[in-house]
Amino acid sequence: MPRFKLTLEYDGTGLVGWQRQDNGPSVQALLETAARQLCGHPTEVVAAGRTDAGVHATGQVAHVDFDRAFGTDTVRDGLNFWLRGAEGWPAVAVLAVEPAAADFHARFSAKGRRYLYRILNRRPPAVLERNHVWWVPRPLDAGAMHEAAQILVGHHDFTTFRAAECQAASPLKTLDRLDVQRFGDEIQVVAAARSFLHHQVRNMVGSLKLVGEGKWRVMEMRSALEARDRRAGGPTAPAPGLCLTGVIY
Repeated sequence: MPRFKLTLEYDGTGLVGWQRQDNGPSVQALLETAARQLCGHPTEVVAAGRTDAGVHATGQVAHVDFDRAFGTDTVRDGLNFWLRGAEGWPAVAVLAVEPAAADFHARFSAKGRRYLYRILNRRPPAVLERNHVWWVPRPLDAGAMHEAAQILVGHHDFTTFRAAECQAASPLKTLDRLDVQRFGDEIQVVAAARSFLHHQVRNMVGSLKLVGEGKWRVMEMRSALEARDRRAGGPTAPAPGLCLTGVIY
């Protein structure tokens, strides 16, 4: 069966996340419905990472198998046609399609993932971007946040930043990059690693916010990390500020 690699963009607002669930529409369900319309048979769409409810993507990667050959443009345009929805404005779009080897796996073949977390740091509330940023009206020190973020870079036990429901076999992960920069009223946090624990990025951002507010000193981030206890970390940053921007193979 021909296998195709899909590069996807989606707005997670109103979706229950990537994974197919009974409590609402998911990215996976929307894609699998579109794929069935295109090829005429049920087929599974497998993603590089299962994003949570409300989380967005500009560079998610998935793979899908069809029972017959299609041109890549046909797959892209056909899926997008069936993804348009009743109002013609889709939550999910297929940006690119490539033929993939039979042993390519969107999740297990991936060598790295990149996320962007956006904080709108100003007194007036977010309006146009309200579903895509975390609005924080209190001034944040992005320089202190970046300094604290460097404590987390490297190979560590990230239990402090791991969700209780995380199913990973080990809390040990290698964080390749965690950068914090201010661009006007927006603070951007860029995280890169081979893989992440459940809620790891959002929990790290929640702790960085405490540093930015001056509630934590920079070195308290190391104490939190070394505590290996979720209770030692900051709050979980809201889902709408998070976006999966790329997967490396």
